[in-house]
Amino acid sequence: MIRIIVCLLAIVTTACTRGDEGIVFKYANEQPEAAIRSQSMLYFEDELEKRTDGRIGVELYFGGVLGNERELMDLVATGALQGTRGGFFADANAKFNLLTLPFLVDDWDQALRLVNSDVVREMNQGARENGFHIPATGISQGFRAHTNNVRPITHPDDLAGLKMRVPMQEVYVQTALAFRTNPQELPYVEVYQALQTGVVDGQDTAPSNIWDFKVHEVSEYLTITNYATGPDPMMVNLDWYESLPSDLQVIFDEVAVETIALSDQLNREQEEEFVNKLSEQLEVNYVTGADLEPFREAVQPVYQHFVDQGDFTADEIERARKAAHGGG
Repeated sequence: MIRIIVCLLAIVTTACTRGDEGIVFKYANEQPEAAIRSQSMLYFEDELEKRTDGRIGVELYFGGVLGNERELMDLVATGALQGTRGGFFADANAKFNLLTLPFLVDDWDQALRLVNSDVVREMNQGARENGFHIPATGISQGFRAHTNNVRPITHPDDLAGLKMRVPMQEVYVQTALAFRTNPQELPYVEVYQALQTGVVDGQDTAPSNIWDFKVHEVSEYLTITNYATGPDPMMVNLDWYESLPSDLQVIFDEVAVETIALSDQLNREQEEEFVNKLSEQLEVNYVTGADLEPFREAVQPVYQHFVDQGDFTADEIERARKAAHGGG
């Protein structure tokens, strides 16, 4: 609570110093400035300020200086911040969880088709009911990979019993349980210390995150299954967005779409580069082809869990798969 109050005071103080300069879009994410997500937002800042002739000023806060992803999402919901990107997209629309289902898509081409489909555009629009404007949704840093300090992962049985850090999101908890791990929900900024001290045995995230947060320094094994990716919506406080003049709304959305596309492009281009850098530090194994089938079978209960919960239907899952394969 103290941390959130300090962050709010910092935001308000900054806003006061900028108030006479016009409209301000205050944005924060948990990743460091060198991360692709943050770098794409530097493009957003430059382009939005230029195209609006300074009518919208952009303030960016990186590296979790205003809080972890949970806290940042809460700040956007209250309007203390205007925007964020991160893991609590289900606050905006629970249907975004569908995009995180394990093995929903097989590769980047399918993932890109899906996030640019009518399926996801409808999810973006649905977030308005919860107070968020989402002008664009991309892919969250690429495909997730596992690291751990115990053994190589070649079969789901190798994950059984491991204490694995998972994001504070139900889909990843359910997936970890399906793999029979012992899931530990932690903000990603705490992962390095948790691995270093043995609080957890491993974790999974995109290779870029593993590198940016130096998780390779406290891990031994890297396993590539490309088992899941997820959405990367730009989540904006709806009241703030609707307060903009209509011409600025158009420019804002155009720049946001370009920013998310740039982020996806950079993540795709650099994913292999990050894996190559990690392979110099970690023992790497790839699970492909028929060896993936036991993993696919193990996670089937995750699909049923969310269908039973009512977040989305089996028909909606099938529609997303069809969109990923170019069918809509």
